[in-house]
Amino acid sequence: MTHFTPLSATLGGMMIGASAALFLLLNGRIAGISGILGGLLGASRSDLGWRLAFLSGLVLAPLIYTALGGTLPPVSLNAPLLLLVLAGLLVGFGARLGAGCTSGHGVCGLGRGSLRSIAATGVFMATAILTVLITRHLMGG
Repeated sequence: MTHFTPLSATLGGMMIGASAALFLLLNGRIAGISGILGGLLGASRSDLGWRLAFLSGLVLAPLIYTALGGTLPPVSLNAPLLLLVLAGLLVGFGARLGAGCTSGHGVCGLGRGSLRSIAATGVFMATAILTVLITRHLMGG
């Protein structure tokens, strides 16, 4: 992290928190991505619209941002494709096992003071720390 910008990080965090709070207040729903995406398959007609709108916003927001002249940071994945696929499957399995993803538990659940979310977020963080320790420091990656 050579270009840490506390102001933009704080504003971004405030926007994420405010949007999650507004989503809960206005819709009575939690803005957990895995739950929104997972519920899309068996969604009723009345549930389908907001789910598609939410997920479309995730995809369209960066496209609109760049169309308006913004620049996105470069993305580089320095891992074999098989490892990325395996990691994605493990994250999906973990989200299913934990009854929610990092956005649902870490942003929405912590904000609501959910004990289950506090425990899940602790496990997410411990796993991430352990993964970085093993892959970057013990394996020399």
